[in-house]
Amino acid sequence: MSPAARALLTLELIQATPGITADRLAASLAVTSRAARRYVDILREAGIPIDATRGPYGGYRLGRGVRLAPLTFTPAEALALVMAVLDGHHDVADPTTPVGAAIGKLTRVLPQVETVRRTAAPAPDRGAARPDPEITMTLVTACAAAQQVRLSYCSESGKSWTAEVDPWSVVVRHGRWYLLCHSHAANARRTYRIDRVRSAELLTTTFTPPADLDPVATLEEHLAVGWEFTVEVLIAAPVSAVTGWLPAALGRVTPIDETTCRLTATTSNPHWYAEQLATFRAPYRLVNSPEVAEAARAVAVRLLAATG
Repeated sequence: MSPAARALLTLELIQATPGITADRLAASLAVTSRAARRYVDILREAGIPIDATRGPYGGYRLGRGVRLAPLTFTPAEALALVMAVLDGHHDVADPTTPVGAAIGKLTRVLPQVETVRRTAAPAPDRGAARPDPEITMTLVTACAAAQQVRLSYCSESGKSWTAEVDPWSVVVRHGRWYLLCHSHAANARRTYRIDRVRSAELLTTTFTPPADLDPVATLEEHLAVGWEFTVEVLIAAPVSAVTGWLPAALGRVTPIDETTCRLTATTSNPHWYAEQLATFRAPYRLVNSPEVAEAARAVAVRLLAATG
C-alpha cells in the first residue's frame, strides 16, 4: 500500500473511531507506531485538523466541529473513475468531463489528491480510445444482469447498423474497450469496439451466458472475426513455429502440411492488416483477399520508396 493510500486509510480510521490510539492505528495499518504518527502528520499538513489527547484514555480524533463533506458520485462519474484507473485516463483537469468532475469532488474533500494530480507526469496512450461512460454503463449493467441490448454501431469504414445482442462481457485491451457478445442477426459471436457504439438500449429479454467463458481469450480469438473484408494467407512455416510470434488477434492458424499453414481472418482495416503482414518472420502469400492485397501493394511501394 502506498503512503498516500495509508494516509487516506488513517483518516478513515480516525473518523470512524474517535480516540483511536497510535498503537491501534499502527495495527490497522500494518506499520509501526512511529509510522502511524507520521501519517497523522501528513493529514495535518494537508489542512485536516486532528486533535491528540495524552493519557490512558487518549488518542486521535478530528478537530471539534470538523465535518468532512460526503462524496457523492453520479453513475457516469463513478464508472469514469474506474475507467480512468483501467486505461490511464489523463483528461482530469477538465471539470466538464465525468472524470474531471469526480476528481474535483475528491480534491475538495482530500486536498492531497490535487497534489498527486499536479505532481504525477502521465504518458498518454495515443492508441487509447475512450468510450462514452453512459453507454459503457448501460453495457456493463446489461452484462451483469444478463439482459439483451439493442445497439447502433459505426465501423471504422463508416458502415452503420443496428443489432440486438446478448452482451457477455466488457474487456479492456491495450487502452481500448470491447463488448464481447452474441449477435442475433448473425447468429454468431461478435466483438464490438465500445467507442464506436453510438447508442445502447436495454431490452427486457434476458439470456443465459456461456458457461466457463474466458472473456480475454475469447476476445483475442474473435477480434479477427466478423469484419467486412476477408483475409487468407498461406505461410511457409509449420503451425508450431507460427504460433510463437503471430498475435492471436490476427486470426486463426490451421495446418496445411508439415511445412505450411493457413491464416484466416476478417478485418475492417485492410491497410492496417497489410502493415501487420509486413512484420511476418516467414514467407507468405495472400489469396482470396483482394482488399488486403491492394493495401499490401501500397505498403510495399511505400517501403521501397523509403529505401531510396
